[in-house]
Order: sequence, then structure tokens, then C-alpha cells
Amino acid sequence: MKYVFLYLIIINYIAFSMFHLDKKRARKNMKRISEKNLLTICAFGGTFGAWLAMKNFNHKTSKTSFKIPFYIIVVIQTVILFLVFRR
Repeated sequence: MKYVFLYLIIINYIAFSMFHLDKKRARKNMKRISEKNLLTICAFGGTFGAWLAMKNFNHKTSKTSFKIPFYIIVVIQTVILFLVFRR
């Protein structure tokens, strides 16, 4: 269980950092991190870090084509957590 907790800390730190880097690149008109890569890091457990970055940096918060898949991932992960810890 402690390895799962460590994994979640690391993956959420990576997600937060990727969203922050993408926001910096957006401001400087540099090459961006693809939405596919951002959503992939979320799917691997980085949704909380991504959500924090979205709120802190106001990044991807108004883009519906990103928010819909993001919140679908959140719902799926919530259901999985509920099913795992329901026992």
C-alpha cells in the first residue's frame, strides 16, 4: 500500500509539472505538450495534480474539448476507487 501512495505522489507531481510547463510554453508561443500526453498522465493517476495545476495556472479550464475527457477520467477513477475500497 505504501508503494501505491508513493506512486500517486510522484505521478501527481509529474502531472502538475507537465501542466505548469505547458502553460509556460503557451505564454511564450513555444512547442506545447499535447493534450493527448496531458490526458495520459491523468489516466495513469495524475488527476489531482493536473486539477491543482489547472486551477492554479488557469490552464485548460475553458477548453471544453479537454475538460470532457478529463472529467470522464476523474469519474472512472472515482468509480474504481469506490469499488476497490468498498470491500
